[in-house]
Amino acid sequence: MPYYIYRVKPFAQLDQLQALDTFAEASAQAKVLRLALDAGSPDKIKVIFADNTLHAEDLLTQVRVAGPKGDD
Repeated sequence: MPYYIYRVKPFAQLDQLQALDTFAEASAQAKVLRLALDAGSPDKIKVIFADNTLHAEDLLTQVRVAGPKGDD
């Protein structure tokens, strides 16, 4: 399964930027892309591990609920 790099724009607009085979490559490339973003940009660069692009986009658009507080 590849690691996908996405630019996540407001209102869950997704732009696939790359698909890489290893996490090290994907992480390094994501860091370079994050540095290239404008300072005030609301866009985010995300790395996601998924079976295919459809699965990656599904994971990126899911609402995540924080776990319960306590026992930290």
